[in-house]
Amino acid sequence: MSPFAIKERYCRIFDGATYFKPRGVPLSELQINELALDELEAIHLCDYEDLSQAEAAEKMKISSSTLQRLLYSGRKKIVDALYSSKAIKISKPNQVAEYVEPGNRCRRRGGRGRKNCFNKRGSKE
Repeated sequence: MSPFAIKERYCRIFDGATYFKPRGVPLSELQINELALDELEAIHLCDYEDLSQAEAAEKMKISSSTLQRLLYSGRKKIVDALYSSKAIKISKPNQVAEYVEPGNRCRRRGGRGRKNCFNKRGSKE
């Protein structure tokens, strides 16, 4: 067990595909690189939304050095999967709390029932 407590990381709700793989190759025949949701969120904020590392770290409520480690490991896994024809599995570690982006509406499953929203602690509202 690590002597340090792992801080909670805040990521947007991810309800997309959890596996990406090369076309025409069965998943059972591929090696799988597991990309954590916090790594994906760090890459999304810095590379897609063009936030600075300091802004992205603040948004995820983590330190800049933690964000840099997430960027490094996430990018490395993605590049390895692309060059080595591996599958990518997106997983949600226990220390990740999902949140709804401000201005986004909560989604309802099937148009009925409870909203599919999470509060800042990661539990359903």
